[in-house]
Amino acid sequence: MSIDWVTVLAQIANFLVLVWLLKRFLYKPILNGIDSREAEIAERMGEARRAQEKAAAAEAEFMAQQQKLQADRDALAERVREQAKQQRDALLAEAHEAMEQERKDTLAHLARERERFTSELYKASAETLYQLAGRALHDLADERLEERIALHVIGKLEPLSEELASAAEHAEEAVATTHAPLPEGARHEVEAAMEARVPGLPLRFDTDDSQSPGLVLRIGSLQLAWTVDSYTDELVELLGERLASGESGRVNAHGG
Repeated sequence: MSIDWVTVLAQIANFLVLVWLLKRFLYKPILNGIDSREAEIAERMGEARRAQEKAAAAEAEFMAQQQKLQADRDALAERVREQAKQQRDALLAEAHEAMEQERKDTLAHLARERERFTSELYKASAETLYQLAGRALHDLADERLEERIALHVIGKLEPLSEELASAAEHAEEAVATTHAPLPEGARHEVEAAMEARVPGLPLRFDTDDSQSPGLVLRIGSLQLAWTVDSYTDELVELLGERLASGESGRVNAHGG
């Protein structure tokens, strides 16, 4: 069997022409269309990516703004709470201070009232005791008591020797006054005591019904008294000191 080379060459030529025609009029437009489509798809994908990136950036910015807004709200709420707490604490402190001051004022008022009442009670007690003591001493006073007071005075003159001597320099006489006349023996003892302290100074005895029982010795401007009233006055002074110290102790005890 022989090969028809003309036919073979014609078929080859036809095939090459067909390939060229397909490439020229079919494949190339298709490839160009595919390339164009791919480029369009790539561009759209790029736009979509850019849009997505822009959306992500916008979302991030929105979230940041939301976080900032939330932080601002939290900070504002915290400031409001802190201010409210400070105002509450200030009001509570002011109320507590006012209550404490009122309590102190009340306690001070009660202490003053208690002290005033106690003082008045002590004064009334002292005055009553003074009146009772004075009345008792006056009721019990007689010549014998006055004589004993006069004799007691003799022992009291020793510490007063300098004062007696100084007063005697400007006096013409010494006067011993009693409520009732002293017995002769008591007079002699008083005279002897005065002579020992102020030698040469005359001593005159006198009586005064209005004077409290006892002895009042006058030498010039110097006057020394040992009477029932002087003893009761000394008693009242001593009671006043004792009552004052007792009152202070009681007030301090209540206050403490």
